[in-house]
Amino acid sequence: MQHTEYLTVWIGTKIKEIRKSHGLKLGDLAEKTGISIAMLSKIENGRVFPTLPSLFQIVATLEVDLNEFFSDLKNIKEFPGYILKKKEDYTPLSKEEESEGFNYELILNHTIDRSSMEVSILTLSSRAKRETVSTSGFELLYVLKGEVEFELGRKRLQLKEDDTLFFDGNIPHVPHNKTASEAKMLVIYFITLQ
Repeated sequence: MQHTEYLTVWIGTKIKEIRKSHGLKLGDLAEKTGISIAMLSKIENGRVFPTLPSLFQIVATLEVDLNEFFSDLKNIKEFPGYILKKKEDYTPLSKEEESEGFNYELILNHTIDRSSMEVSILTLSSRAKRETVSTSGFELLYVLKGEVEFELGRKRLQLKEDDTLFFDGNIPHVPHNKTASEAKMLVIYFITLQ
């Protein structure tokens, strides 16, 4: 099973378990989320990877902390620490010192209980430089423009426009733009607050 298929099944199973633990029928969840029963059924049965807005809507409706929702992934042997979804399958911030060519723009920062979700746009100029970093929580990257070589631990993942990468932020990571053009990525952080 490919990692993206594994994550699709895992998310669906987790949603189904939480829904049932809340004593909700599929129709009840459909009514509360505004997502059709047919689509929820496909998501729960691992046939469809939910869009980010749909996943956020479902998790919020089930009153589950986002970090808590994904926390089990760390303990599952089949999860390699990241999920790469390729296209064919599917406010300026200063964040790091001693970095060159990393321009973040904050879109949204919202705290939910003891976790926080931060959404940013990262514009990566040609030949941008930075050391690897680690973050507490999970990250989701979506390539809006250009190509990026993403260093994740010992792996080098080639990301192109419309590719999505979900990974454990504790793994040392850094994106590299080795092209002559800038690259742009949507970056979503799921952070646990102490």
